Amino acid sequence: MTQAAAMPAHAFIAAADITGLLLAGGRGSRMGGVDKGLQLFNGEPLALHAIRRLGSQVGQLIVNANRNLADYEAFGVPVWPDSLADYPGPLAGFLTGLEHCTTPWLLTVPCDTPLFPPDLAVRLAEAVAAENAEIAMVNAPEISEGEVVLRLQPVFCLLRADLRESLRRYTEAGGRKVHAWTAQHRTVHVPFNRPGDAPDAFFNANTLAELHALENR
Repeated sequence: MTQAAAMPAHAFIAAADITGLLLAGGRGSRMGGVDKGLQLFNGEPLALHAIRRLGSQVGQLIVNANRNLADYEAFGVPVWPDSLADYPGPLAGFLTGLEHCTTPWLLTVPCDTPLFPPDLAVRLAEAVAAENAEIAMVNAPEISEGEVVLRLQPVFCLLRADLRESLRRYTEAGGRKVHAWTAQHRTVHVPFNRPGDAPDAFFNANTLAELHALENR
């Protein structure tokens, strides 16, 4: 994280100042090419689970999708496809979200992680304010070689809406890596390993088998 002077203690980001962006624009390659957000989890589309969970934390919602737009629109949320061609990755979704964001902040979540924390927005906003950061990114626990380690989750990001031009320049120059772009800005990594945090909150289903396993957990 780039160091910066802290914001005043009274600095606060309200839910109304945040637009939630559901990222559902990928190819779903590891799931056989299906539209991942429309796959069922406990009887309902993954995207709908995420929309409900995110909607209670933010002031507005938008969806980034590139296929089956009418199906996503049926969830009652504005849907926008990538403004960049050929499925270039999550930063294309970030850019689309920033282009249609009317609040000072944008919070991104993927469509394949239906159990993300109900206090996601609050904790990222607290970290941004405390560190005077422009971006807050989740650092979540996972098991690696029998040990619990923290791993960055770059698609769970709270970012300032005025970073749009920076991201546009980066992507127009061919940049596609989330970490490489966020490294250009004041970014804070926020651990989600407090006592009581669900260990599988950031488990994402990349395959249908993983999705079924998540249902059975």
